[in-house]
Amino acid sequence: MATSPIDPGREEIAARQAVMALCADASRDDLDAALRALEVSVTEDLRPPETGLVMATGRIGGDGRPFNLGEVSVTRAAIRVPDGTTGFAYHLGRDRAKARLAATLDALWQDPARRARVEAALQPAARRADAARQRAARRTAATRVDFLTLARGED
Repeated sequence: MATSPIDPGREEIAARQAVMALCADASRDDLDAALRALEVSVTEDLRPPETGLVMATGRIGGDGRPFNLGEVSVTRAAIRVPDGTTGFAYHLGRDRAKARLAATLDALWQDPARRARVEAALQPAARRADAARQRAARRTAATRVDFLTLARGED
């Protein structure tokens, strides 16, 4: 079944979500470098970047009842590139420039002709994010305690 711009396939939706997640994790400098590599023309703000609060929820043990953890700052942006494609971005924090850069990359990625170039421009950010996750996993693993229950045989 062919996909259209109005009804993208599941694979395309998952790929776009992955790019948007990468943009949310990347630093502003990484996003700026990616856009400079793509030589993007001027974009139009559909909604200027704005910062607000959202309630973060948590669950005890990952499957317990949800509870309100507290409010966190989130910044969002919506832009349109000259060909009419719109891009959106949300990220934790108050960096409006980063949200605008991420929204621009989202709009550019949606054009199948530009998709490979956008993904290639984001590769350095992906490598840095992966390295940061691996460092965090190693630090966490270093503090892990494995408990072993032994039967004493006296019973």
